Amino acid sequence: MKEFELIQLLTRDLASNSATVAGPGDDCAIIDLGIPGRQVLLKTDAVVEGVHFLADTDPKRVGHKALGRCLSDLAAMAGTPVCALVTLALPPERPTAWATQAYEGMNALANRYSVAIVGGETTTLPERALLSISLLGTVPTGRGILRSGMKPGDAIFVTGELGGSLAGHHLDFEPRLNESAWLASHFSLHAMIDVSDGLAGDLRHLLAASRCGAELLASAIPVSRAAQQAGKGSAARPPLLAALADGEDFELLFTVASADAVPLMDRWKERFPDTRLSCIGRASDTPGLRLKHPHRVEELTARGYEHFA
Repeated sequence: MKEFELIQLLTRDLASNSATVAGPGDDCAIIDLGIPGRQVLLKTDAVVEGVHFLADTDPKRVGHKALGRCLSDLAAMAGTPVCALVTLALPPERPTAWATQAYEGMNALANRYSVAIVGGETTTLPERALLSISLLGTVPTGRGILRSGMKPGDAIFVTGELGGSLAGHHLDFEPRLNESAWLASHFSLHAMIDVSDGLAGDLRHLLAASRCGAELLASAIPVSRAAQQAGKGSAARPPLLAALADGEDFELLFTVASADAVPLMDRWKERFPDTRLSCIGRASDTPGLRLKHPHRVEELTARGYEHFA
C-alpha cells in the first residue's frame, strides 16, 4: 500500500470533537480552544536516518531539518509558531555529542523564529536515529489557509527554486514563515501547501482538495541551479523532471485570484528582492494536471516522492 492510500485508510474513522476545525488532509490541524481571535495549529513530523538524512550527516543540520520541516508546514497555513516538543530516539552506541549537536541545530532555528522548545521524550532505537517534532502555533480565527480553497482561473505561484534538493538544500532550507505572513496580510490566498514531496505531487494535493484541474507552463517552472548541474550527462535526471518530482524543496505553493497576480509580483519584488517568485500556471475546472510546452500540451505523469512506493 502506498503512503497516501495508507493515510486515507488510517484517517477514515478517526475520533474527533467539537474543537476540531481542520483535521487530517492539510499541512496542520486547526483547533479552536476558545481563545479570543486565535485558533491553534498542531503539526508533527519526523526525520529518520537512512530516509531523510545519512548516518554521516552533520547532526546540526539534522536538527535544523527536523524543526524546519514542521515550521514549513506551519508557514503553509499562514501561522505563527509558538513552541515545540522533541522526541529523540538513538541507538545505544551513538555518541552523546550527536544528540547535543542536533539540539544545537534545532535551537539555532528555534531562536530565529521565537519558538520555545518545551520538552519531549528520549528513547533507544536499534540501528538508526530518529528525531520527531510536535509543533504548536496559532493563526487568526478563520484565517488558516487550507488546501481546499483553489478556484478555477486562479494564478498558481511558487516561491524560490525547485529540484536538486539532495545537493544540500533539504538540510539547509529556511522555512518561508516571513514570506507566508506577508502574503497572508497583503493578499487573499485561496489555497497553499509547502513543497515537501515535489511540485507535481503537492499540486495534486491542492487539486484533489479543491476539486480543480490545472495547466502548468513548463518554461515558467523555476528549476534550481543544483538541478541543472545534476542534469548534465547522459544518465542524469532531466532538470525539469527534478523540479517537478525531487521533493524536499520546502517552498510555498499557493494560488490567488488572477486579478491579484501582477500586483503580487510587483509588491513581492519590493519586499523580497532576493527571493524568486514564479507564476507557473493556472487553475481550471477541467480535471487533471497538464504541462504546456511551446508547441504542445501533455498530461503530466510525473509524481512526487511517496513513502512505501
